Amino acid sequence: MSHSGDSIPQGALNTAKLETFYYDNQIVKMFAIASSVFGVVGMLVGLLAALQLFIPELNLGTAYTTFGRIRPLHTNAVIFAFVGNAIFMGIYHSLPRLLKTPMASRLLSRLHFWGWQLIIVSAAVTLPLGITTSKEYAELEWPIDIAIAVVWVIFGINMLWTILNRRERHLYVAIWFYIATWVTVAMLHIVNSFEIPVDFIKSYSLYAGVQDALVQWWYGHNAVAFFLTTPYLGLMYYYLPKAANRPVYSYRLSIIHFWALIFIYIWAGPHHLLYSSLPDWAQSLGTVFSIMLIAPSWGGMLNGLLTLRGAWDKVREDPVLKFMVVAVTAYGMATLEGPMLSLKSVNALSHFTDWTIAHVHVGALGWNGFLTFGILYWLIPNMWKTKLWSRPLANFHFWIGTLGILIYVIPMYVAGITQSLMWKQFTADGFLQYPNFLETVLQIVPMYVTRAVGGGMFFIGMFVMAFNLIMTAKQGSFVANEEAQAAPLTPEKPHAEKEYYHRWIEKRPMRFLLLSFIAVVIGGLLEMVPMFVIQSNVPSISTVKPYTPLEVAGRDIYIREGCVSCHSQLVRPFRSETERYGEYSKSGEFVYDHPFLWGSKRTGPDLHRVGGKYPDAWHYNHMLEPTSMSPGSLMPPFPWLITDELQYMNIGDKIVALRRVGVPYPEGFEDEAETVLETQAWEIAQNLENQGVEVAADREIIALIAYLQRLGTDIKPATVQP
Repeated sequence: MSHSGDSIPQGALNTAKLETFYYDNQIVKMFAIASSVFGVVGMLVGLLAALQLFIPELNLGTAYTTFGRIRPLHTNAVIFAFVGNAIFMGIYHSLPRLLKTPMASRLLSRLHFWGWQLIIVSAAVTLPLGITTSKEYAELEWPIDIAIAVVWVIFGINMLWTILNRRERHLYVAIWFYIATWVTVAMLHIVNSFEIPVDFIKSYSLYAGVQDALVQWWYGHNAVAFFLTTPYLGLMYYYLPKAANRPVYSYRLSIIHFWALIFIYIWAGPHHLLYSSLPDWAQSLGTVFSIMLIAPSWGGMLNGLLTLRGAWDKVREDPVLKFMVVAVTAYGMATLEGPMLSLKSVNALSHFTDWTIAHVHVGALGWNGFLTFGILYWLIPNMWKTKLWSRPLANFHFWIGTLGILIYVIPMYVAGITQSLMWKQFTADGFLQYPNFLETVLQIVPMYVTRAVGGGMFFIGMFVMAFNLIMTAKQGSFVANEEAQAAPLTPEKPHAEKEYYHRWIEKRPMRFLLLSFIAVVIGGLLEMVPMFVIQSNVPSISTVKPYTPLEVAGRDIYIREGCVSCHSQLVRPFRSETERYGEYSKSGEFVYDHPFLWGSKRTGPDLHRVGGKYPDAWHYNHMLEPTSMSPGSLMPPFPWLITDELQYMNIGDKIVALRRVGVPYPEGFEDEAETVLETQAWEIAQNLENQGVEVAADREIIALIAYLQRLGTDIKPATVQP
């Protein structure tokens, strides 16, 4: 199927009178500016976070700029602000032209734009304040979750309404991906965001422990799939042929690519939880479908690259196509590496290391970043009716960006493999070669420095692009409402011959939407329903009890400070880990964890068995000045935990909320929760005093110590059944 472009269908001039209408370029411009601005902001925060890993003083001495708080700010800004706005920019530009009709409602377009920017600003305010759920890529609290759902529905109504108003009978392949993106992201966001509010800025996940982990990574993996991948594939299928002025290589391949991708992708989430407490059947299912993903992913990559067959001379000259070729290649590399990392033998090396960081940034910087840059370099001159101001500057951006990616990811691959091998290394006598976790951290500091250099180069490229595009716009004349003509959609004539099956469904958008939903919902249901219905998937342990009120308060501080960004709470069943940390983690230990806190990266050691390992004074001094307990530590100090008063007036409300999500606190316990909390706090303060530390019992550090000393102490190896 050739790319339909903006031309009038053959035969329309002879059969119907042309209608005049106008494409809304203003909304495209708004999303383009927002994407560029937030791209700079998001990457600046990422660069700051990268520098903090080896210069902890760059947290600027405040609670609001520590790595744990700005790391989710960086991921949200890049994913939902930079990439999100770029998705909407591309859809609001390409969708009307593919359908030969303007967007159905300019009001809904503006509500979508301003609503999305308000959500981004809300994230920028709340995350540094420590207002977070801690669930990766879903850290925003419940009022913002509701706002996201509302704005997403507004976007969907506008998109589907526009499709129903179309003047082009068949839906081009890009639109298939737009439809699947909308329906799947809505499902993922709603299911993962079920939570019980405590107040306006605090909630607890409806799910606990292993079940929460499965739901979160069903969401987290597919947020990558259906927010960072499928809409960008739609953009690739529109803008790559446009820039190359060639039809898509294979219509049949695009059909296989689309349906296989959306059906298989949704199953692969459990590969983030290999060697965890998740049942083996779920882990294996995630691995099998991850390996299957190679075929449709590479089918899409080849369809994109082969579209350029015969146009490689143009690729060498055109910076737009250079960006797009590298983007599609990065997509192919990332979608080969992802399934490879789902193999248990490889995952045993890669998980919790910087290898994962390298993998993610091949996709984020190469696929999402470079395709966005290529689209912007094509789109801005077209909307301003001019030529790109400086092709040499665009080429400079391409090369500094490409080198920046390589200088970023190669050291991270080296760092990841180094970490894993050092963690697992034993001496000839059978002892850990590097028992002190800090040794493995200090070994990779040079790689962190190099990574920051690469990130800085990529960041410089953003400014070069911004300057080039601003100058391009200045020399041109923006057309806010672009006139177009097309024949109206006339009633379809009966076919004498049987119609090809996919051509039939392409003409029925609501049925296409329904089939897409069925394709993506099957995997989620078949993975999650058994986890919630069959109790044997999460065996209970009688000695595991709910957290005390003070431990609840301490756990919330742990979440607020983003400790989960650097510390896991999951001991895997490897000899190296049980020797280093203690007994491997059991699924029944997490039944009262709302949310789960297994983490996805070990910049510091695992903490699941830290309870009782050190005296209270060690934790106090470690938070006040980490190097006093761990010489050479790169962890920043947290002095505000020592000075800030613990706010626990709502501890009763927290107990009630936790009871609602299934924690078996007795009725009426909320009324005595404050007293129980104060009693335990006084005991810890007394312990500290006996160890030579003077601190009031109503400080935040007391609650955090209570939580840390509880971790992993509910079971003893002798009481655990294999």
